[in-house]
Amino acid sequence: MFEDPEDSKDDTAANPDTRLGEKIAELRIHAELCAVFEGIQKFDANLDTSLDGELTRSIQKAILKLTSSKMKDSPVLDPQKDGVYDLAWDLLNKSDELDISTSDYHVYRRPGEVIVLRWLKGDQVEQFYTRLQAHLDVAIEQSREDERQALGWKQDAKTKKYLDLLDEAKVDQADRYLRPLIKSHGICVLSQTTADELNIGYLCDYIMGIPAAELVGPASAPKDDTNEQELAWFFRLFALRGLVNDVELMLFFTYLQKAQDSFELDEDQDQDEDQDKDVD
Repeated sequence: MFEDPEDSKDDTAANPDTRLGEKIAELRIHAELCAVFEGIQKFDANLDTSLDGELTRSIQKAILKLTSSKMKDSPVLDPQKDGVYDLAWDLLNKSDELDISTSDYHVYRRPGEVIVLRWLKGDQVEQFYTRLQAHLDVAIEQSREDERQALGWKQDAKTKKYLDLLDEAKVDQADRYLRPLIKSHGICVLSQTTADELNIGYLCDYIMGIPAAELVGPASAPKDDTNEQELAWFFRLFALRGLVNDVELMLFFTYLQKAQDSFELDEDQDQDEDQDKDVD
């Protein structure tokens, strides 16, 4: 989905704990991708391509401002910075303010570039966390079987330790998303996940259940679904979470651009490229 596993280094030399952490991180990204984008296929969410460009640009600028307003080494927005929480609450509540439907995917696109916004509210947030956990649990279980089949014959201590750790692995997705702290302390959290090359066919056909042309537009859709260069898109997902009037809200802001094109999310974009920093 993200990279060719054949390009990976020899796993036998890896520290078992490090190796487990990398495997779980990979599975968490996959689970997040599924939970965020499965709405059309699983819950009858709609794809709305009428998103206003000026509105999209204003939300993009706000997201980038919040990205530079997080606490050090944390996805938590810094409450000591003036206006940060007001801005976050405004973004989270934007669907109500503009009468924009929640759960649906609101799309703004230009040639080779797509922005997708999705708001979740109340019970939809609960449903998201349930699905997020379910996707990870299934992925971990399948990974246990796959890794045992692929590596079980090896007799070195590191491999055995890694397989044992994988058998015991349990991850609470809500905790890693800082949901308990959001609900108990009213904090706002902004995490991000980045992939230099995401297979747009995998995202659209497999997860969303739609042709790529419906998301990115006919002109930008891959003409050859076997051409890796055609399928590769730069991908960045921002996940903003918080409470507004005691109601739990989420906003997913996704930026996609054809990987063969030069890409910049914004000329003033914060240069912090920490990958999958949502839970650390």
